[in-house]
Amino acid sequence: MKAVVFDCDGVLVDSEPLAERSWSHALGKFGYTATPEDFEAVLGRTAVAGHAYFAGRTEIPPLTEFRTHTGEYWDAHLDELRAFPDAVDVVRHLAADGIPLAVASSSGRAELDMKLARFDLARYFDFVIGGDEVDHGKPAPDLFLRAAEGLGVAPSDCLAIDDAEVGADSAAAAGMRVVRLTRSGEVSARHTTASSLDAELIEMWLGLR
Repeated sequence: MKAVVFDCDGVLVDSEPLAERSWSHALGKFGYTATPEDFEAVLGRTAVAGHAYFAGRTEIPPLTEFRTHTGEYWDAHLDELRAFPDAVDVVRHLAADGIPLAVASSSGRAELDMKLARFDLARYFDFVIGGDEVDHGKPAPDLFLRAAEGLGVAPSDCLAIDDAEVGADSAAAAGMRVVRLTRSGEVSARHTTASSLDAELIEMWLGLR
């Protein structure tokens, strides 16, 4: 049986701009101005990895305390979150066709569940796993391997869709076929690239058409 494993942020939910602003808000309190290069370096990684990256560049408090500062901005702007319409359509279409679906995200599980519930997407997924539920986040293969296990399929029978190079590398390391979704039109040097989601194309990639 073939299956599809989605990242959440940047693929299903347009949450990365809000995440970047929340990090900028928190870092600014400690005198650091984050650059686009900083955010590119942490794109697709867990909060633990992101915090470690910035802690290597400026003095910031431990993650538990730092999260209170990112959280205050996030909570105040939560209404800005949007789901990508093409992703919603694709998920509904694939689920209706009986294709097993999973989410493997670097977001913590509580935050991930909130995003999926907010846009009524949770019911379409057979398995969901967050970055705080594995020992090693992306680019290690742990999240995608756990997703395949949770779906009861071999990694080689899964198509993974991730917007970050580090996420695409993670899925490839797990032995999955990978599509990197780059809505900006950027082309990956290492992975098949798409700028939007299309259910028929995904089913073709799965060999179902």
